[in-house]
Amino acid sequence: MTQILNHTDIQHKIRRIAYQIYENHLDEEEIVLAGINGNGFVLAEKLAEALAAICSLKVTLCKVVMDKKNPLQGITTTVAAEHYTHKAVIVVDDVLNSGLTLIYGVKHFLEVPLKKLTTAVLVNRNHKRYPIKADFKGISLSTSLQEHISVVFEEGNYSVNLSSQNN
Repeated sequence: MTQILNHTDIQHKIRRIAYQIYENHLDEEEIVLAGINGNGFVLAEKLAEALAAICSLKVTLCKVVMDKKNPLQGITTTVAAEHYTHKAVIVVDDVLNSGLTLIYGVKHFLEVPLKKLTTAVLVNRNHKRYPIKADFKGISLSTSLQEHISVVFEEGNYSVNLSSQNN
């Protein structure tokens, strides 16, 4: 296993993404960070903290709950649709691999009228099978399909690691 990003690197990436989100939403009073369950929601929480440190933008955190292996089984959110209707929503996940999880997360939010819809990921793997892109990304990696990216958010010890699936 090879460490791609360490704790400090990830903190810098989160802060940079937060600045990009703020710059792209200067005209907004409130945004919704919709983190996909698991590390996507953890990243959304970290982005909310970083945004609070740099601006007065009101941030609503929303957890997007789905079975990542079978997103057709249904998606729910911890925030009711009327709370994000006509607002700017950023769908957040830790890794953009094939695009399956992110595209179904985005599709869920298209059920209501939004002001703006963008996406944010910590790692973009460039293996998309679906027509979706990350508007805000920490790092882009060209990896092989046999490699696996794992994001770890342990208290005080964040890391992004690359491993071969043969190991």
